[in-house]
Amino acid sequence: MSGRLAGRKALVTGGSRGIGAATARRLAADGADVVIGFRSSGDAAEALAAEISATGRRAAAIKADVGDPVQIRRMTDRAADALGGLDTLVSNAGIEHFGSLDAVTPDEFDEVFAVNTRAQFFAVQNAVRHMDDGGRIVLTSSGSAHKAVFHHALYASSKAAVESIALNLGPELGSRGITVNAVAPGGTVTDMSAHAGAHYVHPDLDADFNTLIRTTSSLGRMAQPEEIAAVVAFLVSDDASFITGRTIQADGGWF
Repeated sequence: MSGRLAGRKALVTGGSRGIGAATARRLAADGADVVIGFRSSGDAAEALAAEISATGRRAAAIKADVGDPVQIRRMTDRAADALGGLDTLVSNAGIEHFGSLDAVTPDEFDEVFAVNTRAQFFAVQNAVRHMDDGGRIVLTSSGSAHKAVFHHALYASSKAAVESIALNLGPELGSRGITVNAVAPGGTVTDMSAHAGAHYVHPDLDADFNTLIRTTSSLGRMAQPEEIAAVVAFLVSDDASFITGRTIQADGGWF
């Protein structure tokens, strides 16, 4: 085995598409064995697992709805069984939401927090049961947790809570040498952004989403999924051994 993650055993939730798929590929390229968690994109998850296996790494795809804590526990147990252990968790699964204050329903609130926040908390709880000292955990926040976006309060707050989870679990898990951090991506070229991008433009602005990105990003563009995956790969490597409880804003200088 070779690579800075050689011998690592990783679970990536929401790993069949977008940032999750890019992360699974990057971790495998760096030497890790990877389980790809997915909810609905089974064909894509299985194809990615086959692609990774062809490189000599162990890989598997496991279906789970992370909105259900029972399925989270089952997924982490199966991932540990498939890989012969688990020392790395990348909690990436999430859903987008836009809605005005008066339009958000209690059911919508519960669904968004169940998937974006509660699921990440219990993914950590279950993953650390399988981890020896020195494990690595990366949660997924969003640039929206740091910048106001019209009609985005529910989603943004669900992601901001994730950063607090990482911050406060830092000292708790630090006693075991386990680091826990979060990544807050800005606009990234994914299926989700293609669907939701237009909603990031305030209705009173005479501009499209591409213009918004060019004028509010220091780099003038969106991220590629592989660029976010590179940040994750750093955080789960030994190079980030003294970073915990922190959120890395990989947003291209969003202002």
